[in-house]
Amino acid sequence: MKPSDLFDLSGKVAIVTGGNGGLGLAMALGLAGAGANIVVAARNTDKTSEALSQIQALGVKATGVNTDVSQEADIGNMVAQTIEVYGRVDILVNNAGMTLRKEPQDLAADEWDQVMDVNLRAGFLAAKAVYPHMKSQGGGKIINIGSMFSLFGGGGSGAPYSSSKGGLVQLSKSLAVAWAKDNIQSNAILPGWFMTDLTAAVPATQPDRYDLISRRIPYGRWGEPEELQGTVVFLSSRASDYVTGAVITVDGGYSVM
Repeated sequence: MKPSDLFDLSGKVAIVTGGNGGLGLAMALGLAGAGANIVVAARNTDKTSEALSQIQALGVKATGVNTDVSQEADIGNMVAQTIEVYGRVDILVNNAGMTLRKEPQDLAADEWDQVMDVNLRAGFLAAKAVYPHMKSQGGGKIINIGSMFSLFGGGGSGAPYSSSKGGLVQLSKSLAVAWAKDNIQSNAILPGWFMTDLTAAVPATQPDRYDLISRRIPYGRWGEPEELQGTVVFLSSRASDYVTGAVITVDGGYSVM
């Protein structure tokens, strides 16, 4: 096998939750560039349509499924539609996420639950939903998108977010152990500080915060979404068949400073 073949995803099918924008879209485009057909599972249909056009321009098939990952029925429908259209699912990228910026003492229980439902419970339910299909076809790849706050406390306003993302890392490790016998690899990616639509205004609106973060990053800059593509392709490909339960930071060295 040529080294380049290790990363070839031709004929594979990948579900990317929250894949219609930001880091999710960048990862979907990276997988498509390696040959995978893509299912974008997200709520905003207009953004999904735009994302599908970009993905299809790379010469692969792409389908959008309207999905609220906080709803178990939607997750079941997401996987059912994937199987109906493509007949298989090889890669699951649990990327959809949310946060609420409140101090812990000001959080209502249902607000805590809302963050947990989207960031952690949904990852478990999606993995559970794809499991029988991956097992029957001989294997698969589950990639959970955590955060730097999987490692660090999220500050006063980040308690549910950091807790959920830390839990997602432990879920990744637990699935790795449970499903190794079925040739299913489960790993986590922890993105650092990236420039996306959500953060593009930070340099202008919060210059002190932007400078503080940038000075801690050895590269001295925030990442671009495309810089996640290599890692997600690696973890989706045959190149990572003996890699499971791993937690990979993609942060320009932020977490080692």
